[in-house]
This record gives sequence, structure tokens and C-alpha cells, in this order.
Amino acid sequence: MKKLIVFDLDGTLAQSKAPLDAEMSALLHDLLGIVKVAVISGADWPQFEEQVLSHLPHDERLANLSILPTCGTKFFRYTGKWEMIYSEDFTPDEKTKIIASLEKAVAESGFKAEKVWGEVIEDRGSQITFSALGQQAPLEEKDKWDADFTKRKKIKTIVDTMIPEFSVRMGGATSIDVTKPGIDKAYGIRKLRDRLSISLKEMIFIGDALFVGGNDYPAEEAGVVSIPVRGPNETKRVTEAFIACLGPDQQS
Repeated sequence: MKKLIVFDLDGTLAQSKAPLDAEMSALLHDLLGIVKVAVISGADWPQFEEQVLSHLPHDERLANLSILPTCGTKFFRYTGKWEMIYSEDFTPDEKTKIIASLEKAVAESGFKAEKVWGEVIEDRGSQITFSALGQQAPLEEKDKWDADFTKRKKIKTIVDTMIPEFSVRMGGATSIDVTKPGIDKAYGIRKLRDRLSISLKEMIFIGDALFVGGNDYPAEEAGVVSIPVRGPNETKRVTEAFIACLGPDQQS
């Protein structure tokens, strides 16, 4: 019997930076009534609040929900209110070096965007994120900027040579995430295992980037049964299947 369903956020539960729609919110609420759920993403806590939590009923079912911002380098649980269990932040010197390296790499790559929407490099405490078009860029602009990953691969290659002591990974549609070494969704999955005392075999992971090189692929590499989806609509159908299979009528 599976005890924990783990979801990616952007591209899986919702479109990039968009809130859960009413159908997804209702399905998640139903799922929380029968099994533990976690959401893990490179996004920081405020984005989870805006995209996910503000669209779920504030009731006792939230005790079954774990939130892991920045790939699990932060961990939040609900105990009548949302509490941060830990945050593994960079030092000030580390942040300065990472930000400078990202700025230099973007300039060297020749892919600095002429028009941006919001902050381009964001300090998320335990993760520094470069968003090529800015944090608030329209989805249609983000989708066409680097559809084949070519631009970010070049930027990543340059950054890797500058800060080899850190982990540099492609994140969402236009982003690159820098974390401490070994930080990816496999790291977050193992944090869930240790914090919730649930084995990897008792988990299922759902994500839209489970291909080799995708930012969800480390979850599958960790040994968790993983289900690839192509957007929130497929996630809804998968979630409906979980509810049907795991619901009270199916448990003995």
C-alpha cells in the first residue's frame, strides 16, 4: 500500500507560476483525506503559499501535507499553522559568489534577455535561481524562450566551470537553480523518507520532467515509482485514479 504521493509543482499541479485551478484544488483536498501528500519544487515558500495553499481549504487535512521548497532544502509541516522545520541556507559569501557567477555566465553566453518581467536572479536562501525572463514573465514568453534547452545548457556549462563546488541544474521553463552539492529532488525525497518514516517503496512521485536530464528525473533515480505527466490535466486524471484506488472503500 502506498503511503505518500509526491507531486512536482510547476507543469504538474499547475502551469508555471499559476495557481491551482478549482478542479485540482478539490482533487488534492480529497486525496489529503485518504493519504499523505507532499509537494516538492525549486520554488520558494511564498510561491507555494500563492499557488497552492491559498487555494486549499484550511482544515485538519492539511496535517497530511508536506511542503518542500527549493528541492527539499526547506521543509514545512502543518500543526494548526504552517511551521518551517528547517532551512539549509547559503552563507552570505556563498550567495555573493553564486550571483556574480550567474551574471557573468549570462553575459558570456550572449543570451541576456532584452525584456524581462521582474527579478532575474532571486535569493531563495538555500537556493539561488536565475530566471532568464524574470520571475513574473508571461507563460507564453517563457514557453518559447528555450524550448529545446539549448540556451540554458550553454549558460549552465559556463556556470559549472565558475562554481564547481555547487550544484547547477535547469529548473522551470527558463530557470537555472544553484544549490549546495547533491541537492535535487532525490535529496528532497530522502528528506521525506527520514522525516515521515515512510520508505521509498511506499511513495509515488508525479512530475512533468521525468526524462533523463529533467529536474524530476532524480526522484525516479532515487528508486521511487514515478509517473510522468504532460501537464496539470493529466495530473488530475492520475489523482482521480489514486483517490479511487486508495479511498476508504478500497482499503481493508
